[in-house]
Amino acid sequence: MEARAYLRNARIAPRKVQIVLDLIRNKPVDIALATLELTPKAASPMVAKLLKSAMANAENNHNMNKDDLYVSECFVCPGPIMKRVMPRAQGRAFRILKRTSHITLVVKEKE
Repeated sequence: MEARAYLRNARIAPRKVQIVLDLIRNKPVDIALATLELTPKAASPMVAKLLKSAMANAENNHNMNKDDLYVSECFVCPGPIMKRVMPRAQGRAFRILKRTSHITLVVKEKE
């Protein structure tokens, strides 16, 4: 049995989120939450909120024990890219790519 939580179109680049997700993969949820609270990365608050949502889904929808949960799977996929233009010298225009992410987090119960 597993519980999932998704965050779609997060306004942060996927490679920045991937660093944070690598820290919590296969860890118990209490240790993962503590790790996220103490990690000074921009994606940490987003992933912490997502982890709390997955824990609530597991407890309320699937009747899992909160103390036995661990992060079994977490990954990020690139979302839609917003294209912007920045004016440069001599009338040129440089493209700015504002990347977004789709984050998925899965928690399971220890057997």
